[in-house]
Amino acid sequence: MAQAVLRIEGLPEGALDAAAHFHRQWLPKARSLLDLPAVKEDLVLVFPSATYDHRGWRLAAVQDLAREAAPIRINAIVGDDDKAIIESIQWLARSPGITGQLLAVSAACQN
Repeated sequence: MAQAVLRIEGLPEGALDAAAHFHRQWLPKARSLLDLPAVKEDLVLVFPSATYDHRGWRLAAVQDLAREAAPIRINAIVGDDDKAIIESIQWLARSPGITGQLLAVSAACQN
């Protein structure tokens, strides 16, 4: 199944404000991608890196969206390295049993 990708941008620095902004601005966009009648794609949200206190609200949002959208899969990736993000999106496309997850990615170490 194909995957839609929604890059989340412009979140405030503080976790509470970022969560409020996400739910106000980005959650309706994510839901609208899931409501397209002709297209039933899995969805990957891409969040920018943030401090540790953002993990809880992000994970809860992804898990709740995944429950709401089942059997469509919803996952999220956190990171700033485009190559790692693309590789993770491709991996998720090949992993049909994974949903409701928040995966943190970073650049691979070069030797």
